[in-house]
Amino acid sequence: MPTLPSAAAFSAPSPPSPRLRPLRPLRLCAAAWLALVLAALPAGSPLAQQGYPGKPIRLIVPFPPGGGTDMIARTVAQKMAEQNRWSVVVDNRPGAGGNLGLGSAAKSAPDGHTLVLGQTSNLAINPALYPQLPYDPLKDLVPVALLSSAPIVMATSVKSAFKTYADVVAAARKQPDMVTLGYSGNGTVAHLAGELAQNAAGIRLRHIPYKGAAQAMTDLVGGQIDLYMSSVPTLLGQVRNGKLRAIVLTSARRSGQLPDTPTLAESGYPGFDALTWFGILAPAGTPAAIVQQLNQAINQALAQPDVAEKLRAEGGEVLGGSAERFAELLRTEVTRWGKIVKDSGASID
Repeated sequence: MPTLPSAAAFSAPSPPSPRLRPLRPLRLCAAAWLALVLAALPAGSPLAQQGYPGKPIRLIVPFPPGGGTDMIARTVAQKMAEQNRWSVVVDNRPGAGGNLGLGSAAKSAPDGHTLVLGQTSNLAINPALYPQLPYDPLKDLVPVALLSSAPIVMATSVKSAFKTYADVVAAARKQPDMVTLGYSGNGTVAHLAGELAQNAAGIRLRHIPYKGAAQAMTDLVGGQIDLYMSSVPTLLGQVRNGKLRAIVLTSARRSGQLPDTPTLAESGYPGFDALTWFGILAPAGTPAAIVQQLNQAINQALAQPDVAEKLRAEGGEVLGGSAERFAELLRTEVTRWGKIVKDSGASID
């Protein structure tokens, strides 16, 4: 960024000598003039933003602590704080599929001190899924920077007879609506990716929605459900410790953390590509200069080897890039997933 002009350039003149005391009101006029000049500056002016941030930055995470989304937020927030000597506080606001946290961020002051970590479900899917959403992702929020993406994986217990997606398809055709498929919540990327996978194969599985991944993991390992779909970061630990078997990925490419797991495209369904992405946004109206400053800070954090390695180790792919790139992706994804929701018939009253 160009060097910002110092406010000292607009300061009042030096104190007068004792013999010039009658001129003291002129000093007050100069100070008032400075205040008027600053107030008249555009919100995105470099001079108006040179004191940013003026207080701790709050990063809202619309999910509980300890999950994959929370890990991504804390990893990036910590590095942003270290590199810029900022105070960045992660604020978990779970509820309603991420709607509570996003709604809270959308209503916050657009001064760059409140950010939110959004992802595919609450930004691109929920607008078509919920009849009354407390925010419009395209009007009430401004994209700052993409962080990462991760494919959805279908997994089963290592004790299960299912070893490939072909096995699942064969069983489902033999006994329609008998093979059970769990996922964490209606309308999530995992839920809709599962719908797309079934449609591609012409099968029907019995859906078992859960309120979170913890109970689903227990039931999957114990054989109470046959299959479970979630993002790679959520299931990777259980796959690595030998309790779960990854059957197939929904992304166009294989995951670096699950190199032996084929994609649906490789399994006979070309063109299949469904994944979840994560990005940071700010309330609409946040000055462009602050959005750019935050974008640079986030990209610098993502470029650090320890941050990139941690995100990749959890099954994610580091993205980054400009705010404009994120905005373009968001517009495209809202349209794409809106059609998928409509075609699937999914809804939440």
